Amino acid sequence: MPHTLIVEDDPDSAEMLAELIKGEGFTTATAHTLAEAKQQLALREPDLVLLDLVLPDGNGMDLFADSPEAFSGSEVVMITGHASLDTSIQALRLGATDYLVKPINFRHLKNILSRVTPPSEMKKRIATFEKDVSDVGRFGPLWGRSKVMREIYHQIARVARTSVSILITGQSGTGKEVVAQAIHELSRRRDRAFLAVNCGAISPQLIESEMFGHEKGSFTGAARQHQGYFERAKGGTLLLDEITEMPLDLQVKLLRVLETRMFQRIGGTDSIETDVRIIAATNRDPFEAVATGKLREDLLYRLNVFRIDVPPLNERREDVELLATNFLGELNAQEKASKRFTPAALQALTNHSWPGNVRQLRNAVHRAFIMAEGNDIDEDHLSFDAIVAPAEPAANGATVTVPVGTSIAEMERKLIVATLDYCSGRREQAAEMLGVSPKTLYNRLREYERDRGKLPSDER
Repeated sequence: MPHTLIVEDDPDSAEMLAELIKGEGFTTATAHTLAEAKQQLALREPDLVLLDLVLPDGNGMDLFADSPEAFSGSEVVMITGHASLDTSIQALRLGATDYLVKPINFRHLKNILSRVTPPSEMKKRIATFEKDVSDVGRFGPLWGRSKVMREIYHQIARVARTSVSILITGQSGTGKEVVAQAIHELSRRRDRAFLAVNCGAISPQLIESEMFGHEKGSFTGAARQHQGYFERAKGGTLLLDEITEMPLDLQVKLLRVLETRMFQRIGGTDSIETDVRIIAATNRDPFEAVATGKLREDLLYRLNVFRIDVPPLNERREDVELLATNFLGELNAQEKASKRFTPAALQALTNHSWPGNVRQLRNAVHRAFIMAEGNDIDEDHLSFDAIVAPAEPAANGATVTVPVGTSIAEMERKLIVATLDYCSGRREQAAEMLGVSPKTLYNRLREYERDRGKLPSDER
């Protein structure tokens, strides 16, 4: 039976917590001071510690500083009088996995109790993932042995066991969603849902309904009640991809949900409690997005408790062969084939600059698989230009010139418009050249039309 140590200076609160936790199948012990907590830790190592930050003889965090080894086998949850970004960061740095806000919400506590996992078990999972890196070059759903990827794996292992919000940044196609999946698979929420929503791929008129759901009859066409992502991901992880594409008014509501853990369906009056771990991702510089009005600053700081920057593929070229071979292996398994790369093909793949990153590499491997009639895939079967523009200057010498002092947003607009013109209006090709998704490109163009009316004829 799992054991919980409750460190709370108020005897009545401690007793109430103990009774509630016993009802969930735990044994309990209580301590009202740091000194008593140390005595209890010496008597029996708990599976879970509920640790009040304010105690008569010091701060609860002092326990970490005085005897960190005492918590090596325990999951620690902080108890605080108010939720704040500082609380989240402090809890993470000191090794806590979550925090409870007074007055304690029993449903939130119950959710935490349902996910209690001995740290030893978490360490075994992480060790298994790390062994796979050495053996086959895989860390969960991620592939690569490069130094930069090993650092990413270290960050994932560090943050996965906590409940803090995470911001993943990186160029389009680098695998931000796969990083989020790896975090989920190593977390205590791994047995619950992992849902990914592209905030730039949903109509602004529908995104609130998709996020929070709606009641029957709440608007024209609402023929039945609809559960949004926050309800469907209950107990699990929700990835908000392209977070800077979320409408600003919805960002306000998202911030409120992150702070209160409550929301309402459109047309509803009942508040619904959410138990979801939020991971956000963007291919923009988040602080530039704040400066240009695409992302609320208060939301950024709420999301940016722990940030992971995913490197572009050209910064991890030693992983190209491993990735390409893995993609080819998947295709061979699907098609019951036995195709392989020639040394020349592998060299060509490694030498390419991959402006479209891992997504472009996967597409190149798929195309080569189709083009190769026999089992050998040679460099002649590889076609980089058909997937993304070459790294060299365009054949027609097209350039974009801007004066010094031009804003980054205006430079981006000119580059997008010029690239679209170079591609004769073919948006998918332009998106690949720019390293963004077609939907993101479409959203940018729609913004330009809305901000400036119809684009001048010389910029279409």
